[in-house]
Amino acid sequence: MQLKEAILEGTLQVFNEKGLKFTMDDIAASLKISKKTIYTVFHDKNAMFLAMVDYLFDVIKKSEMEIVENEELDTVEKVRMILGVLPDVYKEVDFRQLYLMKEKYPQIYKQIEHRLETGWENTIALIEKGIAEGSIRPIKIPILKMMLESTLEQFFQRDILIQSNISYADALDEVVDILMNGIIK
Repeated sequence: MQLKEAILEGTLQVFNEKGLKFTMDDIAASLKISKKTIYTVFHDKNAMFLAMVDYLFDVIKKSEMEIVENEELDTVEKVRMILGVLPDVYKEVDFRQLYLMKEKYPQIYKQIEHRLETGWENTIALIEKGIAEGSIRPIKIPILKMMLESTLEQFFQRDILIQSNISYADALDEVVDILMNGIIK
């Protein structure tokens, strides 16, 4: 594992333990490296956070590709999985704390928004394939995209998950279930 990746993984662990209030000292102690070594890779906490956002989304996009390329799954299974993709290594990370990001780190929050709003090509292609093969009813894809984006953005803007004691992974599963199955019993 490269130093940059090790620092980002260590940052995620410390974030999970301390929320946004972690320090560079916390990361250095967790990784058993000097703070100076961290600063050779990231000039400040803000730069590290920006890199962490891209790193997380890049890992998610890699997981999406694995789903798309999995020939054992049918189109509906792929759509369900890709809408709720969260790599196993991140299922225990407390993303509920990110609602504090918008106020404290607006630049980083904008990067999260940007990444949520882009990179939908695989998902859209799968939905279109499902519609064409008749396994998914014809829908207005921009509406589905907006619904999922808006919901995830709300998770990152409000403390609803913390107040309701719902993990991010469980909330994401519920959203996908509602999107795929509706609310009718």
